[in-house]
Amino acid sequence: MIRVEGVVKHFGGITALRDVSLEIPTGECHALMGENGAGKSTLAKIMAGIHRADAGSVWLDGQSVDFRSPADALKHGVAMVHQELASCPDLSIAENLSLGGIPRRFGIFVDREALNRRAREQLAAIGTSLDVTQSMSSLSTAQEQLVQIAAAVATGARVLLFDEPTSSLSDTEAESLFELIERLRDQGVTMVYVSHRIPEVLRLCDRVHVLRDGALAGSLDGEAADELSLVRLMIGRDLEPFVPRHLEGVPGEPLLEVRGFSSPNGFHEIDLDVRAGEIVGIAGLVGAGRSALTRALFGLDSAACGRVRMNGREVRLGSVRSAMDAGLGLVPEDRKRQGLVLGMGVAPNQSLGAAERFRRGLLMSREAESRHAAQALARVAVKGHSLHAPVAELSGGNQQKVVLSRWLDREARVLIVDEPTRGVDVGAKLAIHGLLDDLACSGAGVLLISSELPEVLGLSTRVGVMRDGRLVAMFDRSEASPDRVLAAMASGERSSSS
Repeated sequence: MIRVEGVVKHFGGITALRDVSLEIPTGECHALMGENGAGKSTLAKIMAGIHRADAGSVWLDGQSVDFRSPADALKHGVAMVHQELASCPDLSIAENLSLGGIPRRFGIFVDREALNRRAREQLAAIGTSLDVTQSMSSLSTAQEQLVQIAAAVATGARVLLFDEPTSSLSDTEAESLFELIERLRDQGVTMVYVSHRIPEVLRLCDRVHVLRDGALAGSLDGEAADELSLVRLMIGRDLEPFVPRHLEGVPGEPLLEVRGFSSPNGFHEIDLDVRAGEIVGIAGLVGAGRSALTRALFGLDSAACGRVRMNGREVRLGSVRSAMDAGLGLVPEDRKRQGLVLGMGVAPNQSLGAAERFRRGLLMSREAESRHAAQALARVAVKGHSLHAPVAELSGGNQQKVVLSRWLDREARVLIVDEPTRGVDVGAKLAIHGLLDDLACSGAGVLLISSELPEVLGLSTRVGVMRDGRLVAMFDRSEASPDRVLAAMASGERSSSS
């Protein structure tokens, strides 16, 4: 169904793809894997008409094609589910699902009944249901992702390309997506699945193509592939196991103390401490209130009430400046929309919130800013374009490192990290884990929010569980088994652990 031959793609002076050739038979699901910046998303976007190859050719069902736009690709039966969510936030779910084809009465008036009915049918086709009259801006990241998946599937495409489709989904939602993919494959739909998550790939994919530094490093049949062989192809070596060093120490006094913390925006009566030298992990299902809690702790919720103390001093609620002055930092859930200014350069993104240090009288010294950013980003091993290039051109893992670098540079005493490794490859994930471990070893505290239970269990000194907006359990590391944490997530039974 799909064949690419000798595809080459450049972005400025960067070579994203180097002479890549592969084939995907009709009715199979093939994975594209690789580290951030390896070229897998670029290759998928060439297949979908978002980018055009500088050299080489793309064949669809035996015919050479040169898609000039996503609309052109869609006319040929090729649709894509993007990692970067794109929607019209002020329009309803139903309106977003019908963009380009709004049903009308008498050719003039919008047929609301038909519009909403079609949207409900499209969502039902992927095993989910939402109020289709609500605006997209009211949805969580996971719900936005589901709407985007429904839109792509509804096109009836012969070829579907998925770019990190589960990065924002809960385990239950991801399982529904996997069942949908399996049904589509049985119906003869050809699929390309871009993901960093090896268990998903091993479950779903008939064959795995691994890219490294823009070139095809190798291809493996799904039945013959395993985690070790895929990691070796992705990074060119075996991956050493990561053992957090901060777990060898004894946590100090509480840095962050939260008492009776509540908000109508998603959480109730939270009591929580984060001590010096420890990582406190918070697990929970999507919608449990974890991200709402992180935003409120950082002063982004004016409706929050209760007490928050840093180093024994009260933090004024609803004030980001007060939180930052107290030594709190936040790496948000969605780095693209909440953590970065994508059209701005790498250096100014690194120094956001600290521009005063580079002022020379009334003016900013861009030279001083760039010099400082280069040193700070070298500390976290950011790779990519120049410091003046838009941060949007960096890979997902490097973008996340820019956000982390900002707070390491400010020497945050407690760093809140919400989904710190979402959508990053295995190498970048290991590097980010190392940075968080180093931060705890330095005597700071980390509050870790993650939907990946192995990440929470592997890094944390203590593990809390949120359910329905409440902190229902707190386990010491020795007690935090997967079974006990999952039971608390499902039932909400409280633990007597410290």
